[in-house]
Amino acid sequence: MKYFIGIVPAEDYKIKVIEFQKKWKNHWITDVVEPHITLKAQGGLTADKEWLNKVEEVCHDFKPFQIQLDKPMFFGEEVLYLSANSEELYKLHRDMVREISPSKELVQSYFELDDFVPHMTLGKTSYGLTKQELRDKHRKN
Repeated sequence: MKYFIGIVPAEDYKIKVIEFQKKWKNHWITDVVEPHITLKAQGGLTADKEWLNKVEEVCHDFKPFQIQLDKPMFFGEEVLYLSANSEELYKLHRDMVREISPSKELVQSYFELDDFVPHMTLGKTSYGLTKQELRDKHRKN
């Protein structure tokens, strides 16, 4: 099993994102994962779950904060997402990665620390969409 740590938006916003995602008839992302901002990718999150205590420690001392979702953007031509802006989000990400301490190779392969781009995925070609469908939906909204 693969794990990641994500931040789920408020219920009303989550419903709006899901409704948007379901407008694509061939898109099955909602069957796999709920809308979220990935805080910590899979690297270092092992099956033994020893990392869970470290996550709890980091979160226990972290004050609540706001995240602003911004304009739609692309990762290549395969992923359409909403950018997420918050200095606290970057800090929480860094604290989480440092505490879990995945290898340098895992940090690089999962685009963490300096390569971290906080975002909420709207659509992906790996969930049934074509590149053209992503571009068309981006232009309409």
